[in-house]
Amino acid sequence: MIYCDLHAHLKRLCNYIDDEVDLGGGLIMRNFEFCSRVRFPESFSDPGPNLALPEIDGENSELLQIHTQLNMMDSHICDNQNFRYHVIYAGKEKKARDIIILFHGFNEKYWDKYLPWAAHLARKTGKAVVLFPIAFHMNRAPAFWSDKRQMHRASQERKKRYPHLIDSTLSNAAISTRLHNRPDRFIWSGLESYHDVIDFVEQIKRGEHPGIEAEAGIDFCSYSIGTFLGEIVLMTNKNGYFSRSKYATFCGGPVFNRLSPVSKFILDSESNVSLYSYLVEHLESHMRENERLNYLLSGAFEEGVNFRSLLNYKKELKYREDKFRGFSDRFYAVTLAEDEVVPAYEVINTLRGSRGDINIRVDVLDYSYPYRHEDPFPTNSKIAEAVDREFVRTFDMIAEFLA
Repeated sequence: MIYCDLHAHLKRLCNYIDDEVDLGGGLIMRNFEFCSRVRFPESFSDPGPNLALPEIDGENSELLQIHTQLNMMDSHICDNQNFRYHVIYAGKEKKARDIIILFHGFNEKYWDKYLPWAAHLARKTGKAVVLFPIAFHMNRAPAFWSDKRQMHRASQERKKRYPHLIDSTLSNAAISTRLHNRPDRFIWSGLESYHDVIDFVEQIKRGEHPGIEAEAGIDFCSYSIGTFLGEIVLMTNKNGYFSRSKYATFCGGPVFNRLSPVSKFILDSESNVSLYSYLVEHLESHMRENERLNYLLSGAFEEGVNFRSLLNYKKELKYREDKFRGFSDRFYAVTLAEDEVVPAYEVINTLRGSRGDINIRVDVLDYSYPYRHEDPFPTNSKIAEAVDREFVRTFDMIAEFLA
């Protein structure tokens, strides 16, 4: 079954409600419950400096509802706290002996794109693949944020308010509004995701996971911004849990200020400016003004220091590169020559270091058909065979490294 058909097949069969789903071809998907223990700062009751709610009248009542939904206190979003994650097994074993945790990209709402990736990795490596959602993404986001009519309305309002706005769409209206208004959400949600992963791993280590052996090997695969999370996990190496973990990334790896995330499918231009200003240009001043932020990022917690080191290429350079050297033989990156969101040269500059002396393997591929970062393997029947060849080539390389 070639990639295009496999994508359609898995999308049709996948069921995220039942405890176990037969995907055919020896693949089984099991769905597990998770409760995030992390709670966001109560200061999120403040709507933020960039939010200007419209007046309540007949014309704008719907728009007010949209803004209210998008900017509710994050600690009150139940979808983000209690959710399901999914594990794909290449066989009917009740407990996986080894796993690969797969992290997705920015502003992702559905797992469809990743199902063939996970299936291929499971078959080729024999390891179960865990599809674990980042905070406020996938099924951790309210369905309202994906409502096409409402998000089109939100996008149109942003275009009116910001005349020079670039790439605002219904696909990115929710995340763009939320991060534009509160760019610190990027930090809090990133740290929440990190602690969720650690809690998940510690559940396994205690022998409490119903589908994974306590002594299971734990490797990682990530795409795009998911690499940011995985790097923090490896850099921190909580209790030595990941001292032997392998990590393969696809279209990811640079620090934050070397990404170009303005896209119809990721962020609009105003939200990107707000993020860059907060995370790169003025982070130190925000830390001085926010005691909790300073506490988390300035040294009390290693994961916070590691997070901060991945924001600005020139800041904490030696610290970051020493960390990368420590796992360079267990880290592998595949990137694409025509990727405009995560440029290949920025992947190399970050992972191999400012002097090019970090021995991390980076392979730059160029596909035989038009592609973009957000859709490296288009499900277009006219180029189905070419897409299948490139998909197999790419994920065979990744699987071989992770096997």
